[in-house]
Amino acid sequence: MNLKDGVKNADVKVSSESQQLSRFVKDTSKSLVDRLECFEDIINIEVGDTALTRAKSLEREFDMRQLFIKYEGDNPTGTQKDRIAFAQVYDALRRGYDTICLATCGNYGVAMALAANLAGLHCKIAIPKTYHTERGEEMENLGAEILRLDGSYEDVVDASSALAREYDWYDANPGGANTALQIMAYAQIAHEIVEELGDAPKYCAVPVSNGTLLAGIYRGFLGLYKRGKTFRIPKMIAASSTNKNPIVQSFRLGHQNCQDLLPEKIKETKYNEPLINWHSFDGDEALYAIRESKGEAFNISDRKMRDMAGLLLKKEGMRILPASTAGLIALLEMDEKDNFEPDRYVAVITAKN
Repeated sequence: MNLKDGVKNADVKVSSESQQLSRFVKDTSKSLVDRLECFEDIINIEVGDTALTRAKSLEREFDMRQLFIKYEGDNPTGTQKDRIAFAQVYDALRRGYDTICLATCGNYGVAMALAANLAGLHCKIAIPKTYHTERGEEMENLGAEILRLDGSYEDVVDASSALAREYDWYDANPGGANTALQIMAYAQIAHEIVEELGDAPKYCAVPVSNGTLLAGIYRGFLGLYKRGKTFRIPKMIAASSTNKNPIVQSFRLGHQNCQDLLPEKIKETKYNEPLINWHSFDGDEALYAIRESKGEAFNISDRKMRDMAGLLLKKEGMRILPASTAGLIALLEMDEKDNFEPDRYVAVITAKN
């Protein structure tokens, strides 16, 4: 196993204003209310409000109208994971924790390491012994302690949660007590899309792994619709690596609940790794979102993801992690088959390359 999560190692930087605010947050002589306010200012400066760009070159290439890309690579560590990392560090700081713990294969660990560093919290990052990530150096440079544990990613999530219970650390793992908080953090993506477009798009396509991102975006649109802020809820399109994601497979087989895959049947590559797993921690939430929005789920090959990443670089000048293009590919394939009527369509791109 050569590369986990795919984003290339690079210096993680925040603004000088955020660095100054961080010094205040770390000063325990200050009141907690003031420290929390400063950390919230950091979040507002650094996280979210990512670009929503009309992809006109792709529109011409695929004969499609009003295709928009929501580019989460604009977040400080280059992925959407910053949204849930900063939200949970804020929660940990508010609740008086001094240490935060999680399992990762790369991107989530860097996001949490940065957020914890800015808040002055200790960060314990569990990584499977057999996995390698080029982002490990970044985690350590940001002050995180890496714990190499036995087992698969799913096993290490369980072990990390057990350590959190044993030592009274804040548990930031997926599928646990913080699922609602993570979904709320991702719901902000829907709010940003609606703010830019003036209403919800007809379709919103998302690459899926654990399902938290898709579930969160759907909940964001649903909340806006219930409050009368949009006229519709978009159809949610889930896309992942062919036959290697429980959410996509469960939907396509008509299951009401997310069914685990056989671990031995899953083979990872440098293109599909961010998407694959045998157990999706928030799979039921994601399945619910697809069904309730009358959406669809797609299997996407490595070759298609690789080729789309190259096309995005050539046509739009965007350096995109191939796995992040899965939702976009699914949306374009739907248009080719169904010949979409003129409307607005959004593909969420989760990480830069």
